[in-house]
Amino acid sequence: MAAPAQLTPEPDSSMAEFYQLQQNLLITTLVMAGVIFVSVWVFYTVAIALNYLLGACVGVVYLRMLAKNVEELGRQRQKLGSARLALLIALILVASQWNQLQIMPIFLGFLTYKVALITYVLWTSFAPSLD
Repeated sequence: MAAPAQLTPEPDSSMAEFYQLQQNLLITTLVMAGVIFVSVWVFYTVAIALNYLLGACVGVVYLRMLAKNVEELGRQRQKLGSARLALLIALILVASQWNQLQIMPIFLGFLTYKVALITYVLWTSFAPSLD
């Protein structure tokens, strides 16, 4: 009886594209968060800028959790979970209870990943060769 052949999965090109997209979105989010953080620091106060940065950091964690859920979709999961929304809810609850934190800059910082997503889509739509 022959030993079962070692099956090594061939690299899936769609997963390679997914990982590339994930990396590009993460880099775009981090760059936009840095640019917006400096801009907020220049035009407002350092406290507001740090509140924005806190929200942006949580947004990056949210984006990573979303990418991980999407990666597992179809293999280990049948649908996307909603546990990552608890991250936003916890952040807003902490911001509402702690006097040094301001809800609006934190929330806008959290939404930075969405701005990065829109920017990335527009960038790849109008200049696909730069992708």
